[in-house]
Amino acid sequence: MSGRIVQLSLKPRQGRARGLPKRPVSALTITTEGVQGDFNRWRTEKAGGDPDQAVLLIREEILADLRAEGWPIQPGDLGENLTVADLPTDALRPGVQVRLGHVVLEVSKPCDPCTNLYSLPYVGVDRGAAFLRALQGRRGWFARVIQGGTVSTDMPVLAASAPSI
Repeated sequence: MSGRIVQLSLKPRQGRARGLPKRPVSALTITTEGVQGDFNRWRTEKAGGDPDQAVLLIREEILADLRAEGWPIQPGDLGENLTVADLPTDALRPGVQVRLGHVVLEVSKPCDPCTNLYSLPYVGVDRGAAFLRALQGRRGWFARVIQGGTVSTDMPVLAASAPSI
């Protein structure tokens, strides 16, 4: 299964600020610890740097569906590092390996919606619960890093089941 990168995103640590939304960049350097220069407060402070949450991916088609439902969401808004497109609906699931050039990620688990998303300008406290309901099963996927390296927006995305041992 092959797809393409729509956007690469990160947000540097800025005091106690949340990591949302992430800003677009032309390249990401990915290590087993995650995306260099990207700060994720949850992963760092609550999840103890969990390697299964090193990178967050989402399909652009999910964002398009949310926009069609009235949420003016853009790539990077949900804290994802990689917004990808043209992969089948079930392409991102636990155990699937995602190749981006020499970089290899393995999808580990879904990302659950959280109240940090209330900080998005079009959500807020009044619409927060409705937004979290809209995101159920659609917040994206965490991945661990099997092989690090640099990813740029012109690289293809290949997704396949992990090889058997």
